Amino acid sequence: MIKAKYQSVLDLGEKLNIQDGDVKEEGGKLKVWGTAATPYHKNLLWDEIKKVGGENPNDIMADIKVADESVYARHTVASGESLSKIAKHYYGNAMKYNAIFDANRNLLSNPDVIHPGQELVIPHL
Repeated sequence: MIKAKYQSVLDLGEKLNIQDGDVKEEGGKLKVWGTAATPYHKNLLWDEIKKVGGENPNDIMADIKVADESVYARHTVASGESLSKIAKHYYGNAMKYNAIFDANRNLLSNPDVIHPGQELVIPHL
């Protein structure tokens, strides 16, 4: 029953390729754990847990570790994207594009020129 309630969380974990993950139902609680690639992926999982169970859910216990704490996320550029659009997605603020540009100076020489397929580091703010 509880597992069904949190199925969207489990589906997201699969989509995000959570490593070493497992799920158990014990004593009326769902216990989930695993390792997310980046803090951004961990945040996505927690956002989904809160969406389903409320701000402080008491029927789920999650232990989500992070494999790479050195970056907030990694992003593969898609056609039609700009640094400001990417900044808006990760930070909620398009004007933070310079943080992404600065973190990727090894790939980028101009913040207005990015190419599909480039993998960008999204730094912690």
